[in-house]
Amino acid sequence: MDIKEIQNLIKFVAKSGASEVKLEMKDVKITVKTGASKTETTIVQAGPIAGIPQAQAPATPQVIVEAPVASTSSNNTDENSNYITVKSPIIGTFYRKPSPDKPVFVEVGDVIKEGDVVCVIEAMKLFNEIESEVSGKIVKILVDDSTPIEFDQPLFLVDPS
Repeated sequence: MDIKEIQNLIKFVAKSGASEVKLEMKDVKITVKTGASKTETTIVQAGPIAGIPQAQAPATPQVIVEAPVASTSSNNTDENSNYITVKSPIIGTFYRKPSPDKPVFVEVGDVIKEGDVVCVIEAMKLFNEIESEVSGKIVKILVDDSTPIEFDQPLFLVDPS
């Protein structure tokens, strides 16, 4: 587990409203406790973690702001400006189906209404159904099935007309 994954875990816990999360893996044990005024992170490790010096563990979360990547094609931006983007409300793994043997929630061309389930995002072994906040027609699916996603990452383009 590298520093970026730990930082993403801290951000996820802070946004989820949970007061404490414990994560134990083969060689790493992480406890994240949040309170109204502070966030505390304790990392106990048996072996070295890439990117973290052995003697130090972050006491407070660091916020990393990444600038959005500029589009190389202005036509693509103009084309997508008429559409509404459905974005991920959480960090996790994106799935188009409720289970491997079931059909996908939505396909390109499907008409959806507000409240329809469009995908599932698995975060920390919990499968969260993501409902559409808009009505319209699915124009494009921006993420491949079983792909890790970030908070606020675009998932679908919807034509509201």
